[in-house]
Amino acid sequence: MRWWFGIVCAAASLGGAAHARSLGAQDSVGTSWERESENGNVKYRIEVVASGLHVPSGLSFLPDGRLLITERPIGRLSVLDLSTGAITPIEGVPPVHGLVDGGLMDVLVHPNYAKNGWIYLSYAIEVPGGKTTVVDRARIERAHLVERQRLFTARPVIDNSNEFGSRLLLDRGFLYVTLGQRETPPTAQDLGSDLGKIIRLTEDGKVPRSNPFVGRKGALPEIWSYGHRNPQGLVRNPTTGEIWEHEHGPKGGDEVNIVHPGRNYGWPVIGYGRNYDGTPVGEGITHHAGMEQPIYYYLPSIAPSGMIFYTGEAFPAWRGNIFIGALALRHLNRLVVEGGRVIHEERLLTDSNWRVRVVQQGPDGALYIGVDSGMILRLHPSGSR
Repeated sequence: MRWWFGIVCAAASLGGAAHARSLGAQDSVGTSWERESENGNVKYRIEVVASGLHVPSGLSFLPDGRLLITERPIGRLSVLDLSTGAITPIEGVPPVHGLVDGGLMDVLVHPNYAKNGWIYLSYAIEVPGGKTTVVDRARIERAHLVERQRLFTARPVIDNSNEFGSRLLLDRGFLYVTLGQRETPPTAQDLGSDLGKIIRLTEDGKVPRSNPFVGRKGALPEIWSYGHRNPQGLVRNPTTGEIWEHEHGPKGGDEVNIVHPGRNYGWPVIGYGRNYDGTPVGEGITHHAGMEQPIYYYLPSIAPSGMIFYTGEAFPAWRGNIFIGALALRHLNRLVVEGGRVIHEERLLTDSNWRVRVVQQGPDGALYIGVDSGMILRLHPSGSR
């Protein structure tokens, strides 16, 4: 089933390289370059639409086309007017714990924002005994957060600043939140802990009665799935309605999974990577009864972050493809999906040296990309404006 993986990865790592030239990491707004895909069937322009940000990690569009941006380590929420380039900070964001993997991690505009005005934020905070992840919702009035409500606080508190997750998804009235294992691997298998889990709440923070562990002794009722390491991508497949996620492995073994309620995704019992010191994870096995196999995995690790299924009109050849940011191998990862399987991988912008933190589809069908060097990039068809 996976004999082709190394061949695919080797070929994919060359995607676009023949048509590329070096991109600078300090490019000003308006700078742009022409590119084409590996087989030349998609020609596109990549351009800088904003710069000077601090690790933009969450992107979500307002109905009027403006873009909300979270700047992870400094805990700033801003709105970018793409028609003018103006960036306006939103006041009233609570203090965040911004060290290592912490900070203001994700922002999500409610699908029915035009009527209810809600946005959702996930971020790390420091509390007595350590740090944890929280999720709030709030409204924006005159560039201020108002009516902020705490919907969720992850438990237990851990005294480190590592592996918080955290992505948000609103789907058909439910709020999904990814939570990293916080460098405590056994917690991913512990149903009495939120760590290493995907949880499901109602959009106002309650626990749905239909969650798989409701009523089970010793299990937290908000848990939807478990055995995750550090999931930083979460999205609904628009064709099947299934929830897909990706997560960091250690030294290799990043995974893409289809998430089913109550299922165990194996960490740290099974996996395709190794510990950072080169030793096996656990018993060094990749399969175990009752544990799910990934749809796809990466060797070596790309360090995935952010995830979308592309549904726009701007790139018909890419419709239905998955786009994922790559932090370690510094590119934009494109996966072609067919029948619940990944059948092809392409690596875009491989020469840019950009740590791609997040990718989002705009209302214009373009791809908007946040990179750690502080830029927001727009990828759109060549010849369009």
